[in-house]
Formats: sequence, structure tokens, C-alpha cells
Amino acid sequence: MIIGVPKEIMHGEARVSSTPETVKKMVADGFKVLVEKGAGLGSFYLDASYQEAGATLVEDPEEIYEKADVILKVKEPQFNENKNKHEIEMMHEGQVLITFIHPAAPVNHKVVKRMAEKKVVGLTLDGIPRISRAQSMDALSSMSVCAGYKGILMAANDIGKFIPMIVSGVGMLKPCNVFVIGTGVAGLRAVATAKSLGAVVYSADIRPEANEQAASLGAKIVDTGVPAEIAVSPDGKHANKLPEEWLVKERANLAETVKNADIIFCSALLFGQLAPILLTEEMVKSMKPGTCIVDISIDQGGNCAITSPGIRDIKHGVVIEGIKNIPGMLPQSSTWMFAQNIYNLLKYLTKDDKIQLDLNDEIVSSILVTNYQGEIVHKGAKEAMGL
Repeated sequence: MIIGVPKEIMHGEARVSSTPETVKKMVADGFKVLVEKGAGLGSFYLDASYQEAGATLVEDPEEIYEKADVILKVKEPQFNENKNKHEIEMMHEGQVLITFIHPAAPVNHKVVKRMAEKKVVGLTLDGIPRISRAQSMDALSSMSVCAGYKGILMAANDIGKFIPMIVSGVGMLKPCNVFVIGTGVAGLRAVATAKSLGAVVYSADIRPEANEQAASLGAKIVDTGVPAEIAVSPDGKHANKLPEEWLVKERANLAETVKNADIIFCSALLFGQLAPILLTEEMVKSMKPGTCIVDISIDQGGNCAITSPGIRDIKHGVVIEGIKNIPGMLPQSSTWMFAQNIYNLLKYLTKDDKIQLDLNDEIVSSILVTNYQGEIVHKGAKEAMGL
């Protein structure tokens, strides 16, 4: 089996899907690994290191897409300006793509449809279920740790004031109020980072267990008003998609804390679906000028109604960070974690030297977006597309 590792082409993306360490493992497993020259430079992995690990370096990414049975990427396929064609155009029928696709997000619907037309088998890393046997493959959790840490540092840079309380000869400056909405892996890291910087931290989540974890880190819990039996899935693993009437109530309960926040960190996600809108434009308007929203849920549509995907924007005097590759700003740490996750998934899916997809397997059924027959099978994507 031939594994292809192209260089990421999204603007500002410094990560790569495989390190020399994981390439060495793949070669030991009997795979041939093609790595595009310069693919690891942004993460400080040199071409020579890949060669020493047993990879074949390839100049032209089109050659990788042509020859590889499996493509390992960090981000969803993009338009390659150097080749003047989309990465999907370079792919072929039956090829397996393992990456973050975020298929439910409207911005990615066209990509998913093109993958289906090409009969490319898409496996999305954001679909890895939160079960014990999948922990080593859970790239979303790994990247969420990076986003939670770096997202707070970005906000600290965006606002025009100190985060901690400062006592000076001319008086005292109060600490910033940081409001973390959604305290999963990313949110908890954001809470911990903001606390370490000296902020007063508030948090909200519709899951009681998530609130307990945030409180243990020192956050002041804001009650969403959503009963646990409505908020949490029967198995207790995920937040439910709320009916509109409960979303309205939740927003009303968050409104006062939103108005007084200097930084809002948005990381409320629904497994395999569009993220819920928890900040309306009116709520953003209520915030003070010079404050900041970091919406890391933007890959799945965003928690803020007016976040611009992929860019830093200023609306109603509020800085809104819609950057989609925050973990890429920590390329060395995030690449190491990501490469381990994706290798573990590849190993799990491989039987008798080829990818074998058991649709009765919870992991496979959760990550499969498009199949060998050219069908879109991802539940969240189909729902978002109205299929």
C-alpha cells in the first residue's frame, strides 16, 4: 500500500500529517511512503529526516495523488494555486483520504460533493468517537488542546488591556473577564490558560459533567437553564442538538455575562453536526469596544452568528477571530500529536496490507463521509445539506 503525504496548502498552515517518526513506523509496517518535498519544514521536520526514515521524496504533489492508495492530510482538500487545480481533481476513484473534513459545515459541502463524484473515500478525523479504544486516534481532542491554549493567547494579544489585575502607582487595573462557552477539551484548556494569566474566568456548558470539570479549574459557572435530560445524549457522551426554544433560553441566560466579558472563547460543538449559534449579532453589539471573541468552532459553522470563516475581523468594535487553523500556530507540538493520532487510525483500519472498512464498527461508521460507491453517507453532512 502506498501512503501519500502532500504539503498542506491552506494559507498559514504549517502542520504536516506525518513526522519522520511516524513515517518510520509506516515503512516498518510494509507501506511505501511518498512525502512531498518541504512538507515538514513549517513544523521543523527536514526532508533529510524523512529520507532517513525511509520515505521517498516527491517534487510534484500531483504525482503523490496519482500514485498513492491513501492520502494523509491535515486540512480538507483545497485549490492548489501552483498547480492551478483543486486537490480533488488530482485524486482518483477508490483513493482513501484521511483528514479533517468537517463535512457538516456549509463551507465544505461543495468539497464533499466533489469527493463523492470522484468516488474518493473520505474519512474525517472530527468524527472519531469519544470512546476509550479510540483515544489514541482522537486528533480532534489533540488539536483542541492546542486551540484552547493558543486561542486565549491570541485574544490576549487582540485586546488592548492587561489580563491580570495590575497594581500601579496611579491605581489598580481590574483583571479581565474571560467567558468560555463550551468546556470540552478545548474549553477546559482555555479555562486553565486564562486562569494562569490572571483572568476572572466564567464558563458555560449544557453538560453538568463539563461544568464540574470547569469549576474544578476555578471557573465561575454560568447556568444555561437547559435541563440535563434535554442537554445530554442518552449514553452521556455528547451534547444534544437543542430545539430552537431551548437555544433561545440558553442565549438569554448567557447574555449578561457576554455583555461584561473582555474575552469570549467559543468552543461548543455537536458531534458530527453544525455548531449551535450561541452568540447572536445583537449579543455581539452588547459587548464593549475593544473586546474579543475567539470562535474555534468555526470549522463546524461557528458559535457566533457573525464570525467570518478563516479570518480575523472587527465587527461592532469587537475583534472576532475566525481563524480555522489555530493549532497550526503551534506547529511543532500540534504536528507531533496529530501525526501520532493519524498513524494510529491508519494502523487500526489496515488489515492484510490494505484499508478495510467494517461499517459495523463504531469508529468506521462515525468517520466515513463518502464511500467507494460515490455516496455521501455522513449523517451530519446529509442533514446539513438537506439530503
